[in-house]
Amino acid sequence: QPQLVESGGGLVQPGGSLRLSCATSGFTLDYYAIGWFRQAPGKEREGVICISSDDDITHYTDSVKGRFTISRDNAKNTVYLQMNSLKQEDTAVYYCAAEWAMCVTMSRFEYWGQGTQVTVSS
Repeated sequence: QPQLVESGGGLVQPGGSLRLSCATSGFTLDYYAIGWFRQAPGKEREGVICISSDDDITHYTDSVKGRFTISRDNAKNTVYLQMNSLKQEDTAVYYCAAEWAMCVTMSRFEYWGQGTQVTVSS
């Protein structure tokens, strides 16, 4: 059974950094794209960034360009989201999701984690 488990969320001050991890199991990460998505209170879930099985990067929102980076370690079955220069508007529950090979639209991602809370506040 495919599973994704996010970790690394927490409370951070504006301008700070966090690294989220998405630990996967039950499928071969090498062949899958992993996307990060987020849902802020009262808002719809939105795409953040994605890495394909070929390590191509897709930004779903321009607001994180230059601040967020995504990487993968297939040997550890883990994908990371490094978030720098965090802003209050980055506050959300962050989810990782898996889909075969390519970064596609959010609705097409097949497997999802349970989410981790990120709160940016002074």
